[in-house]
Amino acid sequence: MIIRKAEEKDLKDLLEIYNYEVLNGVATFDINPASEEERLAWLRNHNIKNHPLYVAEIDEKVVGYASLSEFRSKSAYDETVELSLYVAHDYRGRGIGDALMKHILDIAKADESIHSVISVITGSNKASVRLHEKYCFEYCGTLKEAGSKFGRWLDVVYYQLFV
Repeated sequence: MIIRKAEEKDLKDLLEIYNYEVLNGVATFDINPASEEERLAWLRNHNIKNHPLYVAEIDEKVVGYASLSEFRSKSAYDETVELSLYVAHDYRGRGIGDALMKHILDIAKADESIHSVISVITGSNKASVRLHEKYCFEYCGTLKEAGSKFGRWLDVVYYQLFV
């Protein structure tokens, strides 16, 4: 496995990973698959400022990604970023998420323009919660029944790490 900066050539794989979760999981509260145009705009908003986007690649196929994105649009939040991490469904349980988490946090810690990393996690996503706790993220609170997907109400938990 190699971890490298995402490029536009990765768009198809990034879209496939994300849309699988839209249609089958609760890691995202999107309920409609993203289009290529939407995901391309998202990709182009990364690897600028303090918003890196890295992919994990096995046998020349992107099998996961991690990004730091704008947490909120108001300027006072500029030094706080939101972490997103996705692994392709058929590659889970192989340490890819762990490797991506370590890599993106090393980048965050080396970037003087980043003070805090926030993760917004679906409360039932125990694997994600465990991964964040492994990397010393602090639990900050729960928003109960913040969204509805697949006919059920879902909580959202917030985790934060100062870098």
